[in-house]
Amino acid sequence: MSNDKVFIYDTTLRDGTQCEGVSLSVASKLRLAEKMDKFGFDFIEGGWPGSNPRDMAFFAQAKKLELSHAKITAFGATRRAGSRVDKDAQVALLLEADTPYVTIFGKTWLLHVEEVIKTSAEENLKMIEETVAYLSENGRKVIYDAEHFFDGYKDDSSYALETLEAARRGGAEFVCLCDTNGGTLVDEFGSIVGDVVSRMGDMPVGVHCHDDSGLGVALSLEGVRRGASMVQGTINGLGERNGNANLCTIIPNLSIKMRRNLDCAPNLSKLRDLSLFLDEMANLRSDTRLPYVGASSFAHKGGVHADAANKVKRSYEHIDPALVGNRTRVLVSDMSGRASVMMKARDLGVDVDSKDPVIGEFLDELKRLEFRGYEYEAADASFELLLSKFLKKHSDHFKVRGYRVIVERDEFARTTKSEATVKLEIDGSIEHTVAEAHGPVAALDLALRKALVKKFPKIKDIELSDFKVRIIDSDAGANATTRVQVETKDSRRVWGTVGASDNIIVASWEALKDAVEYKLSEDS
Repeated sequence: MSNDKVFIYDTTLRDGTQCEGVSLSVASKLRLAEKMDKFGFDFIEGGWPGSNPRDMAFFAQAKKLELSHAKITAFGATRRAGSRVDKDAQVALLLEADTPYVTIFGKTWLLHVEEVIKTSAEENLKMIEETVAYLSENGRKVIYDAEHFFDGYKDDSSYALETLEAARRGGAEFVCLCDTNGGTLVDEFGSIVGDVVSRMGDMPVGVHCHDDSGLGVALSLEGVRRGASMVQGTINGLGERNGNANLCTIIPNLSIKMRRNLDCAPNLSKLRDLSLFLDEMANLRSDTRLPYVGASSFAHKGGVHADAANKVKRSYEHIDPALVGNRTRVLVSDMSGRASVMMKARDLGVDVDSKDPVIGEFLDELKRLEFRGYEYEAADASFELLLSKFLKKHSDHFKVRGYRVIVERDEFARTTKSEATVKLEIDGSIEHTVAEAHGPVAALDLALRKALVKKFPKIKDIELSDFKVRIIDSDAGANATTRVQVETKDSRRVWGTVGASDNIIVASWEALKDAVEYKLSEDS
């Protein structure tokens, strides 16, 4: 085994699903397993057979997957105290999962041995050794996860090391040191890993870290630096409590910064895609601030930063974003200068002459609008429409003559109904439409589309995918300025628009109007 080779072990499908608000269907888990295999993960932990019907269904169907590289692993525990391993139902289910690798965890910390599972130190060692041996004798390769290893080592290092030796005697292929509570700091963690690696000799050692102290990634990297050759973690850091060590941060650090040999390194440019794919499968909004893969990772807002990054990329970017499938983004705001606007325009495909005096006028208008409550960082479509109008490169597809919303509440029936009326001028003709919905914004959205759909049938293809409201100056109470940001999508793309007003209906209308106008402009 090469000294610089690091195996990537993913536990998103098991540990990641313990994250609050996350649930993955069998179909989603299967699709994720295929995606992770193509990316180059070495091990994919599929779940805990017997813990729930979903995991059993996953293992039954996973046998049909045609994976090219990754090994599916089943996860479970050592046999119960005082029982025979060949009579332990949970161990039997691990064999029934029929995976080439099995990962089992055992107790390392005497506190758990004596106070939680209430057995003796000697019986715990037998539980580890006998379970590993039984699985090995039945044709499985075993990865042994030493639960609470660092707490156990600090409490009684001799006993903690004995548990690893028990796994070795049983025939384990890896022993993995788990910082289960996520409370160990980096220096102490590295010292303990280094001691274990030296004592275990040719037995490969892995690390499994949690982010309770915000150090999951740092600990994992330190573990590798001190000799660990396997890292366990999850995509996007999903996991119980504060999450597991984030593989989407660990992998590029290992490959690009630490020059370690990873089987997934050739596919690094697909890392952001993998991150987004998990969010899609788990029905989560993507965290824009994730290192490397987040939408904000290479975003520049300040005019000085944007100008410098435009001239010399690496002046404000620690790697080429393309290496991990990301890209440079320029955010425009009241902090922006001419260079920021030029970069943003190019990014959006708008042809701009840097010497055009209208750019100065546009910047003044941008700052005025932001002072009034508008914000364009997540509203590229509204920004592009505004810039195109200043450059005389855009003409509206419709004119708004007026709109009205009526909200009716029936307290006896405890129902609410909203009715919106919209009057538009399209090619000299007036379209006057009415629509009803539970909420006023939904009614406005329906009435607007209804007015446009005869002339522009493509409007049927779009849907409002997100709607956010923020109060800008809360000290003003009910008269405060409200900013509304809308995210709209069709089958090919997603775009954001913004509106701001001291009237939430007006702000919502502006964002909705920009959303459909952008669709019509892009497709014309």
